[in-house]
Amino acid sequence: MWFAPRGLESMRTVAAVLALVACVHAGIWLLLKPVGIAPDVTRQLASISYSPFADSSHPDRGTRPTAEQIRADLRAVAPYTRAVRTYSATGGAELVPPIAAEFGLKVTVGAWIDKDQARNEREIRSALDLARHYSNVDAIVVGNETTLRAEMTVPGLIELIQKVKRSSPVPVTTGEIWTVWIDHPELASAVDFIAAHILPYWEGFDASRAVDHTIEFYDRLRKTHPGKRIVIAEFGWPSAGYNFHDADPGRIEQAQVLRDFVTRAQAYGIDYNIVEAVDQPWKTMEGGVGPYWGMFDASRQAKFSWTGPITDPDYLKRAGLAVLFGLLLSLPILALAGASTTQALMLAASANAVGAWFAAIVAFWKGHYFVPGAAFALGFGIVLLVPLVAIALSRLEEIAAIAFGRAPRRLANAPPLVPEPFAPKVSIHIPACCEPPDMLKASLDAVARLDYPNLECVLVVNNTPDPALWRPVEEHCLALGERFKFVRVENLTGYKAGALRIALAHTAPDAQIIGIIDADYVVGADWLKNLVPLFADDRVGFVQSPQDHRDADRSPLHTAMNAEYAGFFDIGMVQRNEFNGVIMHGTMCLLRRAAIEDVGGWSSDTIVEDTDLGLAILEHGWLAHYTSQRYGHGLLPDTFEAYKRQRHRWAFGGAQLFRKHWRRMLPGAEGLTREQKREYAIGWLNWLGSDAIGLVVALLNIVWVPVVAFANIAVPDRILTVPIIAAFAVSFAHFAALYRLRVRASPGQMIGAVCAAMALQWTVARAVGMGIILERVPFLRTAKGGNSRKGPDFPAFWEAVIGALLLIGALTLVVTNYKQVHEINIFAAVLVVQSLPFVAAVALAAIEGTRFNSFIYWRGLEAKLATKVAAVLRQRRTIGQVSMSQATISQVTMSQVMSEAAPKLPGGDTIEPAQ
Repeated sequence: MWFAPRGLESMRTVAAVLALVACVHAGIWLLLKPVGIAPDVTRQLASISYSPFADSSHPDRGTRPTAEQIRADLRAVAPYTRAVRTYSATGGAELVPPIAAEFGLKVTVGAWIDKDQARNEREIRSALDLARHYSNVDAIVVGNETTLRAEMTVPGLIELIQKVKRSSPVPVTTGEIWTVWIDHPELASAVDFIAAHILPYWEGFDASRAVDHTIEFYDRLRKTHPGKRIVIAEFGWPSAGYNFHDADPGRIEQAQVLRDFVTRAQAYGIDYNIVEAVDQPWKTMEGGVGPYWGMFDASRQAKFSWTGPITDPDYLKRAGLAVLFGLLLSLPILALAGASTTQALMLAASANAVGAWFAAIVAFWKGHYFVPGAAFALGFGIVLLVPLVAIALSRLEEIAAIAFGRAPRRLANAPPLVPEPFAPKVSIHIPACCEPPDMLKASLDAVARLDYPNLECVLVVNNTPDPALWRPVEEHCLALGERFKFVRVENLTGYKAGALRIALAHTAPDAQIIGIIDADYVVGADWLKNLVPLFADDRVGFVQSPQDHRDADRSPLHTAMNAEYAGFFDIGMVQRNEFNGVIMHGTMCLLRRAAIEDVGGWSSDTIVEDTDLGLAILEHGWLAHYTSQRYGHGLLPDTFEAYKRQRHRWAFGGAQLFRKHWRRMLPGAEGLTREQKREYAIGWLNWLGSDAIGLVVALLNIVWVPVVAFANIAVPDRILTVPIIAAFAVSFAHFAALYRLRVRASPGQMIGAVCAAMALQWTVARAVGMGIILERVPFLRTAKGGNSRKGPDFPAFWEAVIGALLLIGALTLVVTNYKQVHEINIFAAVLVVQSLPFVAAVALAAIEGTRFNSFIYWRGLEAKLATKVAAVLRQRRTIGQVSMSQATISQVTMSQVMSEAAPKLPGGDTIEPAQ
């Protein structure tokens, strides 16, 4: 945000607002600081699971752990526990018992069992050897959840356990989830003690109920196997990852659950083992939470304290980073010319919201483990989101400027005061190609009615071989007089720019101002009279007035198109004009002839010769003016397909412009001011980048759906999905707020404009993609005038395909989300939001040519509805009147009864009934 200097007092006010918002932001972080409460644990834990493997759970895979690594790990763990449990006896894990003895730790040795019988034998031999040689080995666990993983049947496992028991000097068991011990009493009979895994997270319980349910399951085991020693061989809670039903992982939750469980286990005399000592980043096969069960992170730092209040040690760092980044993003507001307090407040709040998002990204990166693919996916997602966030910020800035900032100061909505007389000769140029004669005659007649004393009109009919199209127009020019020049050219190259170069060659030598109108435009009589005086300032290069249309009432679709166009001319152009950064758009435009010649004339390098010339004029230091007053009305595209084709041309031309002029936008480049560079850069980002990046993100999300739904990996985190929903909400708020403030449109027209704007996402994105790959495409005319009809092909075919895939993807995610992972539901919501532009395109294309695209149908429906509503109201009034009559009769009858029943008093009086 680069703006003109401002007064010192005003800057102090804005600075105070920025400081206030930063303080409020910091205060919100402090108020929301999570603090957990749980009993203090001052005694050592009974046992902790320990796996020394760095990159695999399998003893024969990955890097073999060294004695130094194991010794460092156990040195960190020893103060917290009396024992450790391992899961293998080979591959380096056989080093654990002797090293654990150095720290006085008992070891429950695990033997890893799978379908490889040969290595199972090696595991068993190693486990027995360790039990015989090291006195700190107190038990052997044969297999870990072997039946759950379908590596062995229960009878096969029992046979293996019995084999080990015959040779073991220590108790022998196997580790299985608690329900296996309930369902298979024969397994319980085969072991020396029950090693039950009770993990309430995988049961889907809320953290506040986790320990209660664990004790409940333990009691069920005791009742099922009375007299049998029972050890809760695995209990834990993950510190990060995704929820499982009601179970939400987190550092605070992990500390609360573990401290509560250990306290109650010690009180009840329950033998237990906590899973696990250190995070295992390689545990991606256990979903998003697999790597995060450790009491220590992968760098061997304790995640929480076992005494005192439970807090996130990184929370305040994250808060400080959010406030700092929000403050840095807010600093450019200090240079905002004429900013009001409310405007600065809104912008600062937006900047701080982005600061909080940035802090969340840093925290996510720091608090999670990434394989290269996941890191790339996260980085790529953030790269795509940064422009969307920048676009959202620019739209919030525009809302703030229009709703709370100063009123436009450069808008040329009133004729300037200039010394009389000032009426330089104006040459109006009308390029035409295969246009209907009647339409051209109407445009020429409007030029003839202009209230201006010194003008000519040059009509260039190019590449129109049919005499039925050009001869009537030629005759009409002759009839209008010598001020109207008819020029016919065949085999003209250079698109519209070529025709305008021909027109300039036939322009009177004394013409100083060139007026450009499209062939379908009917100009107002005061166009030149009101706007030409602006050229009394020799610095003015061109003056632009908005496009408008006289056939918006043809159908609801055309009304929506017209309302969508109006937003650009009544909102964006007005704001750009404040910084001398308007876009010249080729009709209803007045140019100084000297400015055209200064930049080398009309160029055919792009298919948007008008915007190209306007930008070149600005780059050469000329001024531009804009008026939002309508001085002319043209015709809308005939069909939805023509509407899309026109926008495709504009968007492709915009991409060409970017390729041609981007160097002029760089800091230090001469020509444009900082404000002009900003307006064009943000304009390109808003118009071209938003749709193109939005489409890329949507297509990537479609590809990602099966990965999430069926592979159960790499679920997009909310730091990647929530911003998409937020950006859409900002875009909708931008549309609704600014249309209400600036555009003369009814609520229905505004809704139509929203649909029309969204419906062009595929068209604009496709054009931008082509503009990146291709240097030029054919110039396609926009069909106008009502002579063309809807083609045989459905004009929103690809939008229908993409929209359907997004909606099917959302439904698939919801249906397959049996774990009820919040991130998956958010991802599904994102897909629905991303489908809206494509659904809008399909809807507009579908109603075209049907009765739903007719005002007659809707007015008839409105009349029928009004008739039915009136009938219902009359019926209700009739029922109400009957009810009132019945109530009156009942009241009279009751009064008579009460009067007759009242006892008589002397003198003829009566006793009144009690009320």
